[in-house]
Amino acid sequence: MSGRSFSPNSPKSFNAYPSGECDVESLTFKKARKPKKSELRPAQMIKFFANRIQYYYKLHPFLFLFLSLSFGVAVLVILSFYESRFQIMSNFRNADVGLESNPFSKLKNLVMVAGHSVYTSSSYGKADDEGSWFLESYQKHPGQAATFLTHIQEGVEAAAKDEDALLLFSGGETRKDAGPRSEAQSYWFVAESKGWFGEKQKVRWRALTEEHARDSFENLLFSVCRFRELTGTYPQNITVVSYDFKEERFANLHRSTIGFPESRFSYVGTPTTATAVEAAKRGEAMVKSQFQEDPHGCLGSLYRKKLGRDPFHRSIPYPHGCPEIKGLFRYCGTAPYPGTLPWS
Repeated sequence: MSGRSFSPNSPKSFNAYPSGECDVESLTFKKARKPKKSELRPAQMIKFFANRIQYYYKLHPFLFLFLSLSFGVAVLVILSFYESRFQIMSNFRNADVGLESNPFSKLKNLVMVAGHSVYTSSSYGKADDEGSWFLESYQKHPGQAATFLTHIQEGVEAAAKDEDALLLFSGGETRKDAGPRSEAQSYWFVAESKGWFGEKQKVRWRALTEEHARDSFENLLFSVCRFRELTGTYPQNITVVSYDFKEERFANLHRSTIGFPESRFSYVGTPTTATAVEAAKRGEAMVKSQFQEDPHGCLGSLYRKKLGRDPFHRSIPYPHGCPEIKGLFRYCGTAPYPGTLPWS
């Protein structure tokens, strides 16, 4: 057959034999079968993998268990890593938002005044009268109310000297018979009634409250957390105002319990009334020994005392506002807190 090409006018080719299979006996043609598309059946796949797993388990049971356990541990490690990483990033994002939007973000230092009583009078003009305050039996001494005013004034003056300081009055709703009024609010309103002792323009806008503390350790710890809530950071320096006989408790015991540097901590102590000095020293010796045995106040008599100072069952919001030190809030032990702290 020659290799000549057909011209355009050549007759069209036709199939002499249809495509398909030919039945020789009947001389008929069958249409070609179209190949079936493979369908993905999840049930069959699951059954297949289950059979393979069962097969390998019977063949090498111990090796199979070891590999399964290793796989499970690896998955848990990976998930915990990403969870912790996400949490850290979330905390930093929240901190950034606080720094940008919080009006107190420029304040660097903390001045904390520890509350000791609740103001119950309807008039703040008699703040130096013992009858205006709810006093426990051990507080009923002439001149006791004046000591509260001295603490308030010392706190205001300390904040006035430091334009970078946030002033916090600390103390919760600790007295049932005084009603749902906090020590912190009492001190703030007394300061307001006294015109902030001549420092209103300097101090009032940066004087706030911490209203959940039930003992001296919580005065310090909760105020640090409150500072973080308000400023977005932790204090560079801390000044505490309270009675002079409590200096050892605050400046050494409580400060070291939260791991805050001694060089950045200062204490302003004022005397109690003359008739209460000896009883105050004896009581302080007992409380100090209790905190030496239970630095976080989470066991025994100190814990029971805190429960008694929460007559209205207020929910404590911390450490929600200071997530970087949540481990310190949850720790309960006599040994120093082993975790990392922002100021250390």
